[in-house]
Amino acid sequence: MLKLIPVSLKEANAFVAEHHRHHKPVTGHKFSIGCQSMGRLVGVAIVGRPISRYLDDDLTLEVMRLCTTGERNACSMLYAAAARVARAIGYRKIITYTLDSESGSSILAAGWQCTGKAGGLHWTGKRRPAAGQYPAQMKLRYEKEL
Repeated sequence: MLKLIPVSLKEANAFVAEHHRHHKPVTGHKFSIGCQSMGRLVGVAIVGRPISRYLDDDLTLEVMRLCTTGERNACSMLYAAAARVARAIGYRKIITYTLDSESGSSILAAGWQCTGKAGGLHWTGKRRPAAGQYPAQMKLRYEKEL
């Protein structure tokens, strides 16, 4: 049986570093949520301000990392919990992104909606990292109005 637990950013980042397929840990967050099965951490969600400055309106949060060991229903449980926490602390919208090659079924199961393609193949401008931080693919944005 799955159970939600609070986790620190340090714990969540350690889990991401060990288990995420293509992303590294984050530098900051608003909150993190963990998911346990039989006393073992099987997933984390790290939620913070939107990466896109155009979406950072003080009423929107972004699930910046969601990572599991593949435990059944852990992803959708974490997405739903992230939305409930965001609503409880006064936010109006929560967003996240997937690579266009990922199905997004867990996000849809949690009641979010796909709003279409977003972003580009890589970062541009002055803030561009020296090395690529994720696969060069288009992304899909998912949103949930709270």
